[in-house]
Amino acid sequence: MSIIYDILKELCETSVNYKGMRVNLLGLPKFKNYPPSSLRGTMSYLIKGGFVEENDGLYVTPKGKNYIKRKIDSLTQFDFKFHKDAPKNLIVMFDIPEPKKAEREWLRWHLKKFNYLMIQKSVWVGPSPLPKEFLDYIKSIGLENDLKTFKLAKEYNFKNKKL
Repeated sequence: MSIIYDILKELCETSVNYKGMRVNLLGLPKFKNYPPSSLRGTMSYLIKGGFVEENDGLYVTPKGKNYIKRKIDSLTQFDFKFHKDAPKNLIVMFDIPEPKKAEREWLRWHLKKFNYLMIQKSVWVGPSPLPKEFLDYIKSIGLENDLKTFKLAKEYNFKNKKL
């Protein structure tokens, strides 16, 4: 995950402090793997961005809770596998806005998992058809207008292309 997700999730789940540092229920520092400067900068970003507010402690705002929900939703995984040698006859193009960065990374990860190959950063080619459950989930997270698919008349051949 990301440091933002870790911080927001931790603030929602616990309020245990020891010597001014947030710790888990065992008393172990939660964010020991992050440099202090990263934590300070990220906390400043979260407060200025309206994800967290200070009021006798730190509290996650509805905007922060929505961020956590989107992150959890974007973790839905699909185990559908195409054969590695399946013909690459479907182009997937997308233009997903920056506020939906987590969903964009989730989509790229799944396209790789489905044996798609990147032509450009937001243009991929791979086997068809995409699984129905996957396409239904794309609609449920609001990406249906940001993604287009095109069926090719013949298989895309990477051997003749210079990458």
